[in-house]
Amino acid sequence: MLPAFGWEAVFTQWEFAPAVTAAVLVVGALYLWGAWRVGRRHPARPWPWWRTGLFLAGLAVVVLATESGIGAYDEVLFWDHMIQHLLLIMVAPPLLVVGQPFTLLLHASRNPLHTWAKRVMRSRVVSFLTWPPFGLVAYTATVVGTHLTGLTGPILRNPVLHDAEHVLYLVVGYLFFLPLLGREPIRWQVSYPIRILVLVLAMPVDTFTGLVLGYARPGIYTTGPRPPGSPGPVEDVHWAGAAMWIAGDAIMLAFIMLVVLMWSRDERSPLAMSGWLEAARKSHFDEVAAPGGVPAATAGAGRGGIDDDEHLAAYNAYLARLNGPGAGETG
Repeated sequence: MLPAFGWEAVFTQWEFAPAVTAAVLVVGALYLWGAWRVGRRHPARPWPWWRTGLFLAGLAVVVLATESGIGAYDEVLFWDHMIQHLLLIMVAPPLLVVGQPFTLLLHASRNPLHTWAKRVMRSRVVSFLTWPPFGLVAYTATVVGTHLTGLTGPILRNPVLHDAEHVLYLVVGYLFFLPLLGREPIRWQVSYPIRILVLVLAMPVDTFTGLVLGYARPGIYTTGPRPPGSPGPVEDVHWAGAAMWIAGDAIMLAFIMLVVLMWSRDERSPLAMSGWLEAARKSHFDEVAAPGGVPAATAGAGRGGIDDDEHLAAYNAYLARLNGPGAGETG
């Protein structure tokens, strides 16, 4: 029997999982190798260190969820099982997404691997899997199907199914958050309002699942003897529902706020005040200052835009037209 569950048990009751350890070490080593290769090939533009840190943090969350005390108690305490699921579908995947592993692959690789990876990222299969509606449906089906159906019992009793569930959560979480938080070279470049909408639509999934479990009777949610001091079977299920409802919605709300922050800092976004004012100023200037109805931006397009001298010349021409013959006439 496991000892009483607590913070100490989380960091002392480790269960070694060879498959998880091997996968994390291989993926982490490949990522670090790619970052080193980019830095060697482009010393002036090395791979951002903070992206490397976030990606490695995502791998660390996977290890924490599956091999620490959280993973050791996931079959005997259902509320701990729920915490594990939240880590695997809502915490680790976004960290891995922001790490941009596929962009790193493109920057670090050469042909034929570079061309092959680019084709895969633009393929129909990847385009469908990263389509935001598909990610939302997959997220809903995964959360509801693994908690509110008869699959819960077989998954807990079968180690292979249990491990497959962990992989499913990671993959579905990655596909769900990729078009919403990532900047990988995929087909879908989702606007910020749509990103917020998808996240808002995902929140009721956690709320519904949590409420159903919060009023559920004890069932086949755990196996094995319960640790001392643990809640009873009914209370255990209700705690799991509270974790899904409160923690799940809180994490999703944090992502909504993050997207709003990204929106406000995007120079192309209307929410970025400096970018919006500059765009409005240039648009109005093009309308009133360009002769012959030809936008002034066209003149400087070949050099990437209008410089200050061209703005000044266009403005002087605009003033000359205002003060020229017939300036006070109306047509």
